[in-house]
Order: sequence, then structure tokens, then C-alpha cells
Amino acid sequence: MESKDLGNEAVPRRIEQDSPVSPEQAALESIKQVGQMPLSPPAEPVIHTVPIIGQIEGHLVMPPKNKTTKYEHILPQLVAIEQNPKIKGVLFMLNTVGGDIEAGLAIAEMIKTMSKPTVSLVLGGGHSIGIPIAVAARRSFIAETATMTVHPIRLTGLVISVPQTYEYLEKMQDRIVHFTVKNSRITEKRLRELMFRNGALMRDIGTVLVGREAVREGLIDQVGGVAAAMQALWQLIAEQEGRPPMDLKGVAQDALDDYPRRNRIRGHRRRVHRY
Repeated sequence: MESKDLGNEAVPRRIEQDSPVSPEQAALESIKQVGQMPLSPPAEPVIHTVPIIGQIEGHLVMPPKNKTTKYEHILPQLVAIEQNPKIKGVLFMLNTVGGDIEAGLAIAEMIKTMSKPTVSLVLGGGHSIGIPIAVAARRSFIAETATMTVHPIRLTGLVISVPQTYEYLEKMQDRIVHFTVKNSRITEKRLRELMFRNGALMRDIGTVLVGREAVREGLIDQVGGVAAAMQALWQLIAEQEGRPPMDLKGVAQDALDDYPRRNRIRGHRRRVHRY
């Protein structure tokens, strides 16, 4: 209480304080604001999700209308994940058109050298420099409708037409090819064939691989979605901790057990294809 002097009398004045908000009121407010119920926080953050979206930004800032993934955000985040003992594994979700080569390779090298289990899931698209990022994880998945574009590298801006420029392009392309081949099942010869194929792209050279084709060519390990990627990540976590491979967390195991039953209810049985 505070007193306010009005002439000779002191009139007490009440200070308004925010009353605590109940969970029901918070849920109602969330529905009004964003049209959805708020998600309850997990008991422990054992799996961290890192999205790789839009265009991978390099040393030049992209226009504000572009959705970008900034390497100066991703790299420190991966270092923090590596040092956090509560985080057991990392799921990378990709929907990117590609972007800067050195920034993409920096992210891919960070993912590859992490000691914690990593799984990548390509949703929508994992084009261009997104391919090394996708194959850098220990296990890689791709949705059936997702695509991956394999093409030679390009330069934008001023290009000096001298032999040294083309030698530099060749060396940079070799870095991408060698990293991709080392971390996937595709051969270097086949990757270069896909990279320089004519007729597959309009006014360009390269190849577009859709879902299962990326698995068949050896770029990606398996076709699957969120459930399959999470199952693989829990298995990698269990193996690293010395537990049986199928000793999964209770909530994840319940979801996996319920997955085939839900597919039968929908009237179809989903097959798991491996190549």
C-alpha cells in the first residue's frame, strides 16, 4: 500500500499486481492468439531438433524476404549440444534449396564429427549443398515425396575467365564429391554421372532424385518419416549407451508399437523398403 497526500489527509492507494495465470487460462489465451493448444514441455530434453531450411547463407547477408539458415547460428548451437550431457541425440530436419558451399560444408563437417548420435530427415527438398549435410549424419532418411537435386557448382557475380578460376572450381567440386562419397554408399563415378547428366533439367545439367531414387542411388540410407527417423535415433542412443538396441524410451516405444495398428485402421499397410 502507498499513501497519496490530498491536502491534509493521506489516502491509501492500492498497487495493482498481476494475478497468477492458471493453466486453463493460459490454454484459452493460446487458442485465441494462435489457434492451437499449447504443448506441454517434455520431461527431459534428450533429443534436440535442428532445422536446416531455406537457403544456407554464406558470408553475404541474404535479402530479408529469403528464409535462410545462418552458419553463425548453427555452429555454436552444435557446440552447445555437444557439451550438454542431457541431450542424447540430434535430429536434423532438412528442407533447403542449397546455398553457400563453404557454409554448407562447415555445417556438414560439424555434424559428421559430433560424438552424439545424429539422424537426418529430408522433408520437401535437400538440394545442392544440402546433400552433404544430409549424408553427414550417422543415419539418413528421406520422405517419399522429397527431392534432392545433384548438379555441378556455380559461381555468382564477377568471374575472371582464366585457367586458375576453373581449377579452383574443380577443386571445390572435388571437396563436395569426396565428402558425399565418403559418407554415403554412392560411388564417385556414379555421383559425377548424375551431376553432369544432360536432359534431366531444363536449361541446366544435373539430376533430380525423388524419395526412393535417392535411396536406390546410395545417397540416403532409407525412405521414412518422423517415426522411422526417431526409431533409428533411439536405437543409436541405446547402442552408444550400451543398452539393447531396442531398449527405447517408453513413450517412443508406445508410439512405435501403435504405428502399424494405425496404418491398418487407415486401410493400408505401409512397407519398409531397404536397398
